[in-house]
Amino acid sequence: MTDLRDLYQEVLLDHSKRPRNFGVLEDADHMAVGHNPLCGDKVVVYLRMEGDRIAEIRFQGQGCAVSQASASMMTESVKGKTRAEAEALFERFHELLTGKEPDAAEAPEVGKLTIFAGVRKYPVRVKCATLAWHTLRAALEQKTEAVSTE
Repeated sequence: MTDLRDLYQEVLLDHSKRPRNFGVLEDADHMAVGHNPLCGDKVVVYLRMEGDRIAEIRFQGQGCAVSQASASMMTESVKGKTRAEAEALFERFHELLTGKEPDAAEAPEVGKLTIFAGVRKYPVRVKCATLAWHTLRAALEQKTEAVSTE
C-alpha cells in the first residue's frame, strides 16, 4: 500500500510542478474564473468547443499543489469529451472526494484521478481539488460571475 501511496504522491507532485495544458487558450469561446477565498487558490479555465465536445482546454492560475494538480489532470481527463461526459466525470470525481457512493451503476471511471481519493480525509482540501472542476462547469454553462468554493 505504501508503494501505491508513493506513486500517487509522485503523480500529484509531477502535475503540480509541471501542469499540463497550462496557459491562455487564445481562441477560447468559453471561459470562467474560480477562486477559493479560504486558501487563495485561483484558476481560469478556457475552452474551445466544437459543437457539444470540448475540443481544447487550458487553465492558468495559482494555488496549492492539490489545486494545480487537479486542474492539470482535469484538462487531460475532459479533453475530447462531450458536455454530458465531462459533467458525469465531475460528479463521479466529487463522489470520490466526498466518500459518497455513485448514484448510477454506469458512473464513469475516474482513472488516474483516483489519486485524489485520500483528499476526503482532509475536508478543507476537497475545495482545493474541486475548484477547477466547478470552474469547468461554469465555463461550460458560460457563467460570467466568478465561481467561489465558499
